[in-house]
Amino acid sequence: MAKGILGRKIGMTQVFNSAGRLVPVTVVETGVCKVVQKKDQAKDGYTAVQIGFEEKRENIVNKPLKGHFAKVGLKPMRFLKEIRLTPEESESYQVGQELKADLFKAGEKVDVTGTSKGKGFAGVIKRHNFQRGPMGHGSMYHRRPGSLGATDPARVFKGRRLPGHMGRERVTVQGLEIMKVDLDKNVLLIKGAVPGRNGAMLLVRETVKSVKE
Repeated sequence: MAKGILGRKIGMTQVFNSAGRLVPVTVVETGVCKVVQKKDQAKDGYTAVQIGFEEKRENIVNKPLKGHFAKVGLKPMRFLKEIRLTPEESESYQVGQELKADLFKAGEKVDVTGTSKGKGFAGVIKRHNFQRGPMGHGSMYHRRPGSLGATDPARVFKGRRLPGHMGRERVTVQGLEIMKVDLDKNVLLIKGAVPGRNGAMLLVRETVKSVKE
């Protein structure tokens, strides 16, 4: 069964692995996720499940969403995400089903998707890892982009790497290992760093990469 769950990034800490080595981990609080909707090939054109995370007050929910949740007898949820599945995998999910941290086990590999931290406006050295120009007094390109291309087209081609807004993008880190699952606190400890600030929402899914034993 393809597995996925939503959670909040709490922060980072350290734990000792079985070999006694100190490992940096990210703490992800999964709370209780619920299956809000199932989609199938015949009706929707693809197979997926829609997962809701974190209940919110009904008086701040618009009418279409109220009806969406009332149809399946659930309270309104703050976040909704879809996970694509095969028809066979979809049979393992039921509307209203609760998904908790025990969906995963220690040692499993996961892909974590989130929104990276916003860095504001940044130059090409910070944003694209350009090298700086000469620092002598005659140089006019200490930290500038340099040439923007040939003069013949008389325009800048699309895709040219230039200064601009950095960060706040959808980022996925693949192949991270789950070090520990704390079911009492509904928490996953995932090895390494994941995208986003503390408190940001994350999607934790079974990795799409082949796991080498």
